[in-house]
Amino acid sequence: MARPEWPGPGGPAEWFGPGGAGTGPCGRPGPGYSRPVDDGALRTAVGARLRTARTARGLSLGALAERAGIGKGSLSEIENGSRNPTLSTLYALADTLGVPLSRLLADHPGAEVAGPGITARLLETATDHHGTVEVYALALVPEAVHVSPGHGPGVVEHLLVTRGAVRAGRSGREADLGTGETTRWPADGEHTYTALAGAPAAAVLVIRTPPRP
Repeated sequence: MARPEWPGPGGPAEWFGPGGAGTGPCGRPGPGYSRPVDDGALRTAVGARLRTARTARGLSLGALAERAGIGKGSLSEIENGSRNPTLSTLYALADTLGVPLSRLLADHPGAEVAGPGITARLLETATDHHGTVEVYALALVPEAVHVSPGHGPGVVEHLLVTRGAVRAGRSGREADLGTGETTRWPADGEHTYTALAGAPAAAVLVIRTPPRP
């Protein structure tokens, strides 16, 4: 499936940030700036972050691959920067390692990763003694259901629809939302995102992760 396009003229840059396309608060790379994970330098950075997190937890390549449910060869290629990981693969690895997704994306605003029916672009991330907050811009393909696994105890997701109509939330308990409407759910179980009404949709997703031991 093709990577979802940012709906509407100007993409997310017209919704966020007074600096216009390519900039965010304080001149940092913002929503108009996109760096897909298939960018060579970012792919290398993702692989290095992944290897560092794995070795810090004393896991072999095979052990992490088995726990995350992916092939050992695929994991080796991701760590070496020679394979483009999907959103689902990165989430599986992040959840297994007990780190936020943004950690594997090198905490790089503008980093973009895609999966079936969805593209997520990291806008901002911050960590303090309360935990980690990640902010993403989502682009959703019509009627394609993106299923996300649970992200661990205490993780909460907040979604604001910025264009179109979206069904999102815990599996079996999703809410239907129009432009400007919001919802939140505990993200420790399977949850889904779907663009409705046969049209692309866009949203802002905030993920709050409590401190991990």
